[in-house]
This record gives sequence, C-alpha cells and structure tokens, in this order.
Amino acid sequence: MRTKLRSLLKQQDIRKSSPKNIPATSIQINKQDALKFLSEIAASSADLIVSSPPYCIGKVYETSVSRSDFIDMHERLAPLLVRALKRGGSLCWQIGHHVSNGAVTPLDALVYAIFSRQPELVLRNRIIWTFAHGIHASKRFSGRHETVLWFTKGDEYSFNLDAVRVPQKYPGKRHYKGPRKGKLSGNPLGKNPSDVWDIPNVKANHVEKVDHPCQFPVALVQRLIRALAPKNGLVLDPFLGSGSSAVAAAIERRSFSGCDIHGAYVKMAKGRIAKIEQGAKHYRPIDQPIHVPSATDAVARLPTKFQRKREGLHDKAIRSKRQS
Repeated sequence: MRTKLRSLLKQQDIRKSSPKNIPATSIQINKQDALKFLSEIAASSADLIVSSPPYCIGKVYETSVSRSDFIDMHERLAPLLVRALKRGGSLCWQIGHHVSNGAVTPLDALVYAIFSRQPELVLRNRIIWTFAHGIHASKRFSGRHETVLWFTKGDEYSFNLDAVRVPQKYPGKRHYKGPRKGKLSGNPLGKNPSDVWDIPNVKANHVEKVDHPCQFPVALVQRLIRALAPKNGLVLDPFLGSGSSAVAAAIERRSFSGCDIHGAYVKMAKGRIAKIEQGAKHYRPIDQPIHVPSATDAVARLPTKFQRKREGLHDKAIRSKRQS
C-alpha cells in the first residue's frame, strides 16, 4: 500500500495541475472557492461527490450565521454538483443542525428541499451518523447525530454492498422453518450496515484530531467510497476542510480532487496525505469496534457522590407522591 500511495502522491502537482484534467489514480488538493472549483471541473467526471459544507453556525472558518445564506449557497451549488457527477454517480452530503438562540433547524431538510428540485437527483438514503460524545445540552436533549443525504444521478447507479458489510450479531442463526430449515440464514460476508452508522466523532484525544473545529471521521467517508466509488473512480470534495475525504480516498486508492478556500486547511490536508505516504497510521481503522468500558474501570464506576444524589432525588419523588 505504501508504494501505491507514493505513486499517487508523485503524480499530483497542486500548483500546476488543472481540475479539468485529472489523471488516473491521483490526489489533487487546491486552494479555491467551491463554486469556482465545481464550475471548472470537467462535466460528468465524478463518480462520487462527498462533502460537509459550512453550517453557518459561527465557526471560525465561516463568514455567515444566516440560514438564508446557507440556502442561497446550496441553490447555487446544486446545478454545479449535478453537472460534475457522472450518470449513475453518487452525491453524499453530510450535514448537521443549525442552532440559533436555542432553536434547532435540521439542515438536511433544507438541503433536501433544494437538491430534490434537480430532476436528475434521486434520494436513496438518509443515513444517520450517530456518536457518543459532544456538547452537553441543558434545555434540550444533547445532540448525538448528524445525517448524510445520499443522492444518485439517475436511476441506474453503482452500489457495492459486499464491500461494506459488517459482522452479524448472530452469525450462527439458522432458518427455523420452511424449505431452508436448519440452514444458516445470514450472508457469509456479513450484514447490511443499515442506515444508522455508529462511528466515533473526532474529539479530544481521537487519533485523527487536528486543528480543525469540525472534523468528520475518515471511516465515515471510507464506507461511502467503498460502496459508491468504483476502483478506478474519481471522488470530489468541494469543502475539503481538514482533509478527511482525501485521506479516505488515499487509503481506498481512489483518485481524488478537492478544494478549500482557506490555505491553512489545504496545508493541513496535504500534511495528512503525506503522513499516509510515510506509512503513519493516523486514522481510526474502519473495522475497529466501538470501545465498551469494563465495569472495573474507575471511570465506568458510579461515584458514591452521584449515587447519594440519585437516591435523594428518588426518595424526594416518593415523598411527594405520598403527599399528593
């Protein structure tokens, strides 16, 4: 793999190469505006477009906190994304929520309303990406999921389910009746991962963490690439950010072209690709199980102080019920 990735990187020349003419098995990363990038890319060239755009929620790289600006940006993006996609290609748009003064807007609803007006786009899945950690809310339930809207350009499309199957909960399960009674009922390669994906988000001491406020995990993009981009396919990301999509494409040996308007993030993404070329495993393996703490771990044991607090609330509730 190291030799293959070295050849990929040798083929790229970010300063000179044009996104209109992407050579086979290359990785190109450019400092560029997303709309300009998509307008210059060769029409019908991408097998998969996967990205996570700015949410307009006030992050350091954003210039607006307006929902109307988010909508306007996507109305301009939609025809350019369709133009760049091959017939049968896939568009995967990873999006979260816009929160303002405690009011939540599900951004995937806004994106769907805009993208669905493109007659060639068909929504195949609304994938829920769930994770265990994040900001703790006190006046609403803590947000622990975002979504990936998977559209295809046209009715015929590429989908490699076998490449992304996951282990069954009961691999030894057998048919209990009918003509196949007693025979194994599952697929030997594993089960369909469904449309709910439990993948750790990139926080604190995560192996992938770099200086970017909204990283998404490499494994999330890997699964999409494995399922939706053929071996000789081209993956695009017009909002590159920290470079997770480029890293995933390099690992999965797909051609890639992406951009970000911020030079610091372009440099960051190039650095992450260089580490892969050097053989560094600075990403969480896609098949690594979710960590389950042992009951003997100190952090997993209920502190006495917490226990007493809970018992006090329970006793108070009982007394209140008796008095009513």
